[in-house]
Amino acid sequence: MTDKAFAQADPDWLALISAAREWLSGPLGQFLLDEERRMLEEELGRFFGGYLVHYGPSAQTPPAAPQVQRNVRLGAPLPGVEIVCEEQAWPLSEHAADVVVLQHGLDFCLSPHGLLREAASSVRPGGHLLIVGINPWSTWGLRHVFAHDALRLARCISPSRVGDWLNLLGFALEKRRFGCYRPPLASTAWQARLAGWERRAGHWQLSGGGFYLLVARKIAVGLRPVRQVRREPMGKLVPLPMAKVNRRNAEP
Repeated sequence: MTDKAFAQADPDWLALISAAREWLSGPLGQFLLDEERRMLEEELGRFFGGYLVHYGPSAQTPPAAPQVQRNVRLGAPLPGVEIVCEEQAWPLSEHAADVVVLQHGLDFCLSPHGLLREAASSVRPGGHLLIVGINPWSTWGLRHVFAHDALRLARCISPSRVGDWLNLLGFALEKRRFGCYRPPLASTAWQARLAGWERRAGHWQLSGGGFYLLVARKIAVGLRPVRQVRREPMGKLVPLPMAKVNRRNAEP
């Protein structure tokens, strides 16, 4: 598809996705995506079904689930995207996908609530939603605050907050993982020196990783309040006096 076929899209959204794609194609973005790929491939290897949907601004070919029949990319009209759509207008029916992956989708979007609702609606009951985001409580999150590139535009929503949103949407959080403990340094020499720390911190799963991965399973189609049944107060049991029998006057 071309930009002309998608001319009515929000220009602010298109500019945001384009800037995010450009940053992710740079050395720091590629370093982050490489660390994420290893973890995503490990998690996606255990899923199976008919459809996996991937949404995110990266230009890289996303990790696939080998046991899922069809892997589809949604997103802006950019190279590599198979189905063009806006972040809150996915052309999918409800419960269409077995697995949905949001890789930095919440980081670079206009409405994280709207995007998450759209993704959650596309997951079938019992299916899984995987979310990858930049951890605000890390050196990568700190760089986001002082950055002068597209990383500055990232929302960097905390994993605990995203977990609360998933709970409200009827998902049970099965797993929370962290990765990329090395700081966002452009020097490859320093990255090589810190490789040992990356292995140790990844083994311990410290919460200071540059990105987080949430794996959630859909347990309900939707949530609605349960009407409370009014319980009437029960009466108290009062002991009654026992009748006395006069055995002398009793007839034989």
